[in-house]
Amino acid sequence: MFVQIQAEPRALFPALGAWLLRGLIGLTALILGHVHGARAHSLDDVDALLKSDEKYFQQIDKPMPDFTLRTADGRVVRPADLRGKVVVVHFVYTSCTDVCPLHAEKIAEIQKMVNGTPMKDQVTFVSITTDPARDTPEVLRKYGPTHGLNPVNWLFLTTSQDQPEDTTRKLAEAFGHKFTKTEDGIQAHGIVTHVIDKEGYWRANFHGLDFAPVNLVTFINALTNNVEHPHHEQDEGWLAKLKSFF
Repeated sequence: MFVQIQAEPRALFPALGAWLLRGLIGLTALILGHVHGARAHSLDDVDALLKSDEKYFQQIDKPMPDFTLRTADGRVVRPADLRGKVVVVHFVYTSCTDVCPLHAEKIAEIQKMVNGTPMKDQVTFVSITTDPARDTPEVLRKYGPTHGLNPVNWLFLTTSQDQPEDTTRKLAEAFGHKFTKTEDGIQAHGIVTHVIDKEGYWRANFHGLDFAPVNLVTFINALTNNVEHPHHEQDEGWLAKLKSFF
């Protein structure tokens, strides 16, 4: 069971300028490959493009929620361990028989597009189980290959034995959506793909399964190019403003 979150419908035909901009950035990512130091477009340009052309895109700008999880082989992974990479995060549980496999396969499609370019070494794909009790290390190891995910830059994370069973479900809530477990083990949930930049800032959500993969790859390409887009800093009050004059 799932609840698909959809944004407000936009015009059916995007402006010609936006279409040309997407084409240019998409060609950079998918045909010419990643060009180090490219600054042709700011992330604000890409955000504006996706807001007009991708109705399932949601701009975010906040630190990635903190966690301490483990891979199938017991390696500890924290957000700090992912710094320097663009990170694509999604939540699934392996006994899900409807949308979770479809979500994993959509991520695998995007991974294949990214890994066909020099962006491959700058992007990590992360799946997080919301059912650690049943998703044993053996189950985790089999899930990726079954759904086309390449372990070269993909991690499947779960809890350690000393963590509460609902740890990753609470983490999903920190990312803005819920996996609500029922008595029969089914989890009602939304479908969201989260994108984190190299500095550990959560930059975007792509909702549902109907977004265009090229749009997510375009956004990833902008982040791998370190395009200029300052984070929104908290107001430090009158003292910080006074210091700015000196």
